[in-house]
Amino acid sequence: MSSYTRILVKVSGERVAGESHDRVLDMPSLQEIANELKDLHNQGVQVAVVIGGGNMIRGKEVAALGIEAAQGHQMGMLATVINALALQSVLESKGVHSRVMSAIEIDRVAEPYIRRRAMRHMEKGRIVIFAAGTGNPFFTTDTAGALRAIEIGAQVYIKATKVDGIYDSDPVKNPAAKHLPKLSYKDVLVDDLKVMDGAAVALCRENQLPLMVCKVGDVAEALQGKAKFTLVQ
Repeated sequence: MSSYTRILVKVSGERVAGESHDRVLDMPSLQEIANELKDLHNQGVQVAVVIGGGNMIRGKEVAALGIEAAQGHQMGMLATVINALALQSVLESKGVHSRVMSAIEIDRVAEPYIRRRAMRHMEKGRIVIFAAGTGNPFFTTDTAGALRAIEIGAQVYIKATKVDGIYDSDPVKNPAAKHLPKLSYKDVLVDDLKVMDGAAVALCRENQLPLMVCKVGDVAEALQGKAKFTLVQ
């Protein structure tokens, strides 16, 4: 059983699209994500999720096409709402109660984000899916994850990636890359390790929020110490 009682998991939009990225929403990938979250929930852990929208729209990429930058980011926020609703549907089909809470007003389809209400949902055993990032343009969903984790009192912020932690170089390009099981936020900043954006790192560091980086599908086992991961504190 996990020693953590409340966690926040960051789910990327790319993960929702699946390995091939040939469709916007890949049902096997959504099923895999939902099963992983259900496993965590069944361990008695209170689970919150922040979901990205990169499988549909990225604010920076849209802005590069000529759309006004702030509006491009707002389009990206709406993409995260679509992903959150899809994930909620799959979770509910598995008997896991969940709530989507949006940082932008869209009350016909999602609850507004209210910190105390989110915490109450979790206390009642519901998985809370945070959508629309921080509600502000120019902030990534990595930063939204750090912010929400701090607000709800999560004990760890979990970022599941394609690799099982942080390495001293790219393990895909360098088979001899060394896995780093523990790091400080100072190490991440000084060595310019591309874990997540600077604003998210700064939030975690200033609020002493541990960051766990592990492989997609290994979150439950990583929390139990049965899978490889990197812990940044």
